[in-house]
Amino acid sequence: MDFTYTETQDMIRDTLSRFLSDTYDFETRQKFINSDSGRDPAIWTALAQELGMLGAAFSEEQGGLGGGALENAIVMEELGKVIGIEPYLPTVVIAGGALKAVGGAQADAMIPEIIGGNAIVAFAYAEPQGRYDLANLRTTAKKDGAGYVLNGHKGVVYAAPWATHLLVTARTGGGQRDKDGVSLFLIDANLPGIVRRDYPTVDGNRASEIYFENVAVPGDALLGGEGAALPLIEQIVDEATVAVCAEATGVMQKLHEGTLEYTQQRKQFGVPIAKFQVLQHRMVDMFMEVEQARSMTIMGTLKLDLAADARKAAVSACKSKVSRGAKFVGQNAIQTHGGIGITQELAIGHYFKRATMIEGQFGSADYHLDRFEQLTLAE
Repeated sequence: MDFTYTETQDMIRDTLSRFLSDTYDFETRQKFINSDSGRDPAIWTALAQELGMLGAAFSEEQGGLGGGALENAIVMEELGKVIGIEPYLPTVVIAGGALKAVGGAQADAMIPEIIGGNAIVAFAYAEPQGRYDLANLRTTAKKDGAGYVLNGHKGVVYAAPWATHLLVTARTGGGQRDKDGVSLFLIDANLPGIVRRDYPTVDGNRASEIYFENVAVPGDALLGGEGAALPLIEQIVDEATVAVCAEATGVMQKLHEGTLEYTQQRKQFGVPIAKFQVLQHRMVDMFMEVEQARSMTIMGTLKLDLAADARKAAVSACKSKVSRGAKFVGQNAIQTHGGIGITQELAIGHYFKRATMIEGQFGSADYHLDRFEQLTLAE
């Protein structure tokens, strides 16, 4: 199997890396997240219109660069290196993935808006009782003439304060945990009846609790068949899971690099602590976790086109390994730095917070190990 990146993929990485190094240093990021809006919209506009990065994973016919999941992974890894807060994951990976899978008039209308940076989509799927069960839904969408009426509550909806659109999972039939009866809607984020409670997250992002109170949704907002969207939702969540693994790889790399640099500067007994053999072993162990995470992410990305069960097994193998690796690297980085590692002033603590959030995003290590076992080892 050829793991060599194409010339276009190398160009995407190099271009994005140079742009972020010039515009997204730690101090600038701190200004973004501490501002009232929590971001600088000019960065998103530049990613779209100056660099064309928001089109990297779309076909040339759709106005993109002709890429796919590997391009998403490249972008996510580079964003991970600067702990970027840009809504690339929900907008391009998740919403873009759903639109590419469904096609038709909805995709023709929305994908150019995403590529151009005019649309930001938040993925409203998680509910307080749901854990990691995508079918466990209390949010309902009841048929009303040609459209639907949406009621329910979605929690921790990343990027919702900035969103122009919401990608919402809702139940149009069946019981609360039934696999049948789940539908997916792409709706205007400012429809009457949508109530948001916005807040900052521990990793520097912004999220919302969203309440739908008799929200009238047009019929053409439905993506795919009514009540038959769970396979599509599982597919886009698997794609998102691998994408956050790519982000984690970038985060872990910077945690390792920052800790290695610190050991070379920090002195005890008149010598850098990098001279201590136990810390040399620790740096090697952290480096190995970063490289294993990178390899597992490439493997998971390349297997996203497999049949559903094989895809899920590959994604779970990837996420379980990366989650544990992120925990190991993050905790060792903080332990090596000591108390200064968790201060607001030092970047390493912010990388640790993002690594900690990624551990559980779209399923913890234990959840994915259990899913992997059920898919591959159960008789």
